[in-house]
Amino acid sequence: MALNKKIALPLLVFLLACAAVGGWFLWQNQLSDKSAAEKTTRVKQLYTCSMHPFIIREKPGLCPVCGMELIRKIDNSASSAAQTPADMPAHVSLSPAQRVMANVATVEAKQEILNKEINAVGIVQYDQSRQARVTAWATGRIDKLQVNSVGAFVSKDMPVAELYSPDLVAAQQEYLLAIRSREQLKDSSFPSISQNGEGLVTSARERLKLLGVRENQIATLKKTGRPDIRLAIYSPFSGIVIEKMVQQGQYVNTGEVLFNIADLSAVWVELELYENEFPNIHIGQQVDIRSRSFPENVFTGRIAFIYPFLDPKTRTLKARVELRNPGLKLKPDMFVNASIRVPLESTIVVPLTAVIDTGKRQVVWVESSPGMFEPRDVQVGEKNTDNIQILSGINPGDKVAVSGAYLIDSESQLKGNSSEPDKKTR
Repeated sequence: MALNKKIALPLLVFLLACAAVGGWFLWQNQLSDKSAAEKTTRVKQLYTCSMHPFIIREKPGLCPVCGMELIRKIDNSASSAAQTPADMPAHVSLSPAQRVMANVATVEAKQEILNKEINAVGIVQYDQSRQARVTAWATGRIDKLQVNSVGAFVSKDMPVAELYSPDLVAAQQEYLLAIRSREQLKDSSFPSISQNGEGLVTSARERLKLLGVRENQIATLKKTGRPDIRLAIYSPFSGIVIEKMVQQGQYVNTGEVLFNIADLSAVWVELELYENEFPNIHIGQQVDIRSRSFPENVFTGRIAFIYPFLDPKTRTLKARVELRNPGLKLKPDMFVNASIRVPLESTIVVPLTAVIDTGKRQVVWVESSPGMFEPRDVQVGEKNTDNIQILSGINPGDKVAVSGAYLIDSESQLKGNSSEPDKKTR
């Protein structure tokens, strides 16, 4: 009995000690759990700039970049974690306040016809069908010039010079002699003689025409009966004198050029086109021409001819555009910019700002649900100054981010979701 008491007493003391130690550990665990809960629930207030979100400070103050007053930073990590499932690591969730701050706007992808724009440079040239040369039809001396400088405007049938030519004087005298002979022979009883007189007049008249004498000048010669020592040389049509080849008093030969005249009311523009643009160019296409001298004016013409050979130095093809030149604003040898619109087939079209080009692929951020954005790899086609063609990756009606897409992509990368493809470990 005494032995049992000796064993029971220490055992009781041991059990009480174990219970006390266990209770102490339990109390410490509860304190640590409560402290951890308080730490997790207690969030330190931070301040940021509405214009520069990367500026984060522990105390209120002014932004060091723009000087604006800092505002409280809203911690959306818990809400973002709740909204973004674990199996959607690349998705980015934005609250309404974040969308306003990041200026995120979306539009629907549409199925429509995209006009591809081909831009080219060109040089203004003379319209070769509106150029002419004033030449001397007979050998002689330029006694008078009515046009004395390059750039002067001449109208059609305007006298530009007066020529003294012994050949012209002789031809006029021969014509007057033929007329007098015809008058003397017309009353002959022999028909062959009277017809011969008429033939002499016709022959002399044709010779005057071949020497450049006009019908009105021949009529004046017949009326006055006196040869004109100096005969006028006329301009064949209206235009600008672009070359003056003679001086007053100069002797010229038959066929020698006196003036070059060009009509600038219409001009040519020769465009330089690259090889990859050949399939989209054809005769009859409308072309808009702009000049730096007159940026507010758009000159419209059409492709009239495509040269059948390449320039071996520039590897470009030339296309000729014919257009009107009101006010003679376009000058020969002037550089201009040209734009050609080529309509493509109906396709998915989004604004150009919606596509992020990473260098290896093209990404579009699509709003899959309100406030939730996901990246889509797309294959792009042609583009113009505003829109781009999407060949695959999205469907008509998808809402894509057109502004703030780069900020969404940056937010995704800050969360550890890079838009770049995974790199292989070497």
